[in-house]
Amino acid sequence: MTTHYDVFNGDADGILALLQLRKEFPCEGALLVTGVKRDIQLVKNVPLSGNLSLTVLDISMEKNIPALLAHLEAGATVFYADHHQSGDIPESPNLDAHIHLEADTCTSLIIDRILGGRFHHWAIAAAYGDNLKAVANDLAERAGLTKPEASKLEQLGTLINYNGYGSSVEDLHFHPAELYRLLSGYDEPFEVIADSSSPFHDLKAAYDNDMAMADAVQPDYVSDHFEMYTLPNEKWSRRVSGVFGNALATANPNKAHAVLTLNYDGSYLVSLRAPLSNKQGAGKICAEFETGGGREAAAGINRLEHSHLDAFIKAVETYYAS
Repeated sequence: MTTHYDVFNGDADGILALLQLRKEFPCEGALLVTGVKRDIQLVKNVPLSGNLSLTVLDISMEKNIPALLAHLEAGATVFYADHHQSGDIPESPNLDAHIHLEADTCTSLIIDRILGGRFHHWAIAAAYGDNLKAVANDLAERAGLTKPEASKLEQLGTLINYNGYGSSVEDLHFHPAELYRLLSGYDEPFEVIADSSSPFHDLKAAYDNDMAMADAVQPDYVSDHFEMYTLPNEKWSRRVSGVFGNALATANPNKAHAVLTLNYDGSYLVSLRAPLSNKQGAGKICAEFETGGGREAAAGINRLEHSHLDAFIKAVETYYAS
């Protein structure tokens, strides 16, 4: 008997990509492997066995390549869909890879295309959650949604994404696997919002509270090209860092934005957003620093030493001022 694992990022894109797939292709008894948004080396958490199949969603293949190769060599079959850095994609008859690196796509939209739009509203919510607002607005309009309906999908996607941020699952309001299971009980995302007992309402109350504290923070670096904010070492800071960065980017689309959150050891957790008018370079900048990486439009550094802060600011300024 083959054991199946669903391995997915704990943000809106990863959760809603899997939700779409499993609505079309149910997999009873699948074991879920996920975590906080920044926990991306997840394939290594699946035990090696030849009698195994994996679905891997929304985590960089490049960051998981040793574990992926080990599973393929052991005889496992792997379906892999993602939009982050891939490195060299292995050539194996056991690997079905759907990797698209365009700045205006996400894993849920990749799955949406594969499924022919069968669960399109979920994919639009995911695009909003991944801060692809212009793309999501266009998709919503072409799908015949009203502006209030599109706004509801944006809010849901944002809240699911917000839930994924933290240094550990203890920082989150819902474990991503639990949130996936709860959302899977609804046929349509609008049903989640309409149900007063759904996770939507708990997340909205928590989000509003966290964002009110973030909105009170003043930038500690401002230039024509870049703004940087620093949040304290608090659970609310870690939860809100990503969605706060997205909100800043949306409010001022011609600037890059960084949200730094103090770690316990005095270093910084960095979330960098490229300007929405120039969605490139964030991954390259962050990859210059140890523990850094990401994609063109959005990237991060898990641990930036205080002594490297000036170098980070210079790197961002140099890239976007040129």
